[in-house]
Amino acid sequence: MKMSHMLLLAAAFSILICNGTHGEKIINGQKAKKNSLQYMASVQFKMKHICGGVLINPSYVLTAAHCKYSDLSVVLGTHNIDSKRNNLRRYTVKSVHIHPSYKGTPRNGSDIMLLKLSEKVSVNKGVKIIKFSSKGKQVKSNNKCQVAGWGTTENQKSVNDLLVAGVSTINIAVCKKEWNKVNVVLPNNILCAGGYNTKSGACQGDSGGPLICKGVAVGIVSFNYNKNCTYPNFPNVYTDISAYSDWIKNVIKRDA
Repeated sequence: MKMSHMLLLAAAFSILICNGTHGEKIINGQKAKKNSLQYMASVQFKMKHICGGVLINPSYVLTAAHCKYSDLSVVLGTHNIDSKRNNLRRYTVKSVHIHPSYKGTPRNGSDIMLLKLSEKVSVNKGVKIIKFSSKGKQVKSNNKCQVAGWGTTENQKSVNDLLVAGVSTINIAVCKKEWNKVNVVLPNNILCAGGYNTKSGACQGDSGGPLICKGVAVGIVSFNYNKNCTYPNFPNVYTDISAYSDWIKNVIKRDA
């Protein structure tokens, strides 16, 4: 999937990322290498992929709040999520934890959610846990990072194989200035990367997936401009995980 245009399910002008197609897709990306990104999760509704996510604890997957549906399940331990496969490791979701500041649309911020799985995942050769950024560890501009997902590609096609693309983080002031051009005021506690003066980013179906910098999950794909994977000039917007790290830890501790 080509990552420059991450159609994140919530778009500007109140066009949510979750409207019809959940999640963004990778633009100008490549198939993930074997035995890589083994913390990636496919968040599914009625056995169909709607969003990405990451395993941060044997019992918890981190994703975007706008990916909330009833009867969610999570597929782990594979790069290929073809529903015709019989050996998919699927876990039902026991409980959902949406950040209390989330107000129903990614554009208002706090687009972050924890999914507690019905059983603990056996962390092994095929399934790994990823570290997430802690409070005060916000990523600097121009860091070379990755975004990964099963979302729509630049050809508007859905995929079963996990795609990954290289993106660089964007100065937050520059990001806000670009979005101001279309009268969108970005929320607090976000990161921007990809999709601006580049050919790589996220698209529909990638929402909830991670922005990974130096092996650490630092952002969650949140939204992009107008559900258009070929847009030229708008940065992809991510939830800044570091701003919510204390909340994540408290939910896990309280819900254990």
